[in-house]
Amino acid sequence: MLVDPAVFRPNPRRKIYAAVLEAALQAVSPDTCVRQNMERSHRYVRSGGVIYDLEEIGHIHVIGGGKATAAMARAVEDILEERVDRGLVVVKDGYRVPTRRVEVREAGHPIPDERSVAAAQAILSIAHDAAADDLVIVLISGGGSALLTYPAGDITLEDMQRTTDLLLRSGATINEINAVRKHCSRIKGGQLARHIAPARALGLILSDVIGNPLDVIASGPLAPDPTTFQDAWAVLERYHLVPRIPARVRAHLQAGLEGRIPETPKPGDPIFDRVHMVIVGDNARAAEAAERKAQELGYNTHILSTFVEGEAREVARVVAGLGKEVVRYNRPLPAPACLILGGETTVTVRGEGKGGRNQELALSAAVALDGWDRVTVVALGTDGTDGPTDAAGGMVDGRTLARGRAAGLDVNRYLAENNAYPYLAATQDLLITGPTLTNVNDLICVFVEER
Repeated sequence: MLVDPAVFRPNPRRKIYAAVLEAALQAVSPDTCVRQNMERSHRYVRSGGVIYDLEEIGHIHVIGGGKATAAMARAVEDILEERVDRGLVVVKDGYRVPTRRVEVREAGHPIPDERSVAAAQAILSIAHDAAADDLVIVLISGGGSALLTYPAGDITLEDMQRTTDLLLRSGATINEINAVRKHCSRIKGGQLARHIAPARALGLILSDVIGNPLDVIASGPLAPDPTTFQDAWAVLERYHLVPRIPARVRAHLQAGLEGRIPETPKPGDPIFDRVHMVIVGDNARAAEAAERKAQELGYNTHILSTFVEGEAREVARVVAGLGKEVVRYNRPLPAPACLILGGETTVTVRGEGKGGRNQELALSAAVALDGWDRVTVVALGTDGTDGPTDAAGGMVDGRTLARGRAAGLDVNRYLAENNAYPYLAATQDLLITGPTLTNVNDLICVFVEER
């Protein structure tokens, strides 16, 4: 069982809910996703409708970054075997898996560190050295923006650490955050493709961004960048960060605004002529697997959306309302019901507590569900790490707050401090999976039992 059994204690039915989550995670495991999107037949390799003739390819290099890329690299090695010449991928600490030909390094996430920069430099070196008849397989997954950090111009690592932290705390969406990152980088926003050209590039992408925009996932190292320096500056203005970001970041973006620094490569640039990208797995795939498993277990099911965004606390009230609607009116489905949502919420951090967006969503839902005993809400970060914690999220029900009161906990104080982790730990509602080796946004499941 992937989920820590401690979460089962308040309600034995939680084992059933955990089985639904496990089915979702298995469906988006890197090995499964890569094997279903890459196949080899003697001298040919097919991926995403494109066929590569191995006899016409000089060397095959495997590079990339993101939480899932070590497991993805191992699957590529299993498929291509001796044809993989060399490679390097960088993953978050704890996400390393054994590989044979591709070197795996670990680095900091969500705040980049010196290892992120060293790995990005080494990856760019491999890309730059690729010959015209080579194939560079680029593995990309969520987390790649932090793990592939190579600051542009005079910007330092410390500058990017500070900027990243401010953006993560601001409530900005991942699209907005990555617009800034791309314009402070030597590798993001299509710039990796510039180094690979004229070699061919095949990008295998495990998406952690709503709607799968290729230019946003891991800040789009292989994709044309539709955003501009003006867009990046507008994000900083929108969240009142201009006076707070480091001076070198501000100066670099201002130089871009004035045309003294070239823009990131745009659609139509010939460097993308030999780039082919394939989405191998995403949130919708996980949600569909969860739905199939819940149906198998006897639930009436419906996927409501895989485009959920917004403040975690606001989404939580809507999610709790869905559960109440089933209890009171048997709609949109009669009990037993499992309503499934996917996406990624945000948290505007105002306190100094410990938690993540899924934990905050779960605890906020518990407030709205207080006393509604038939409803359980699960909020899961599919990578297994929600915010800077070892938890994946939370699994709460109508008795969560009663358990908190029995322990002498004031839920409003914990929420005010963005401190969901210790509260959920005390009420045995903390969802812990450990590193899942995948990353396709978040899943929210609303389970409603019969009377």
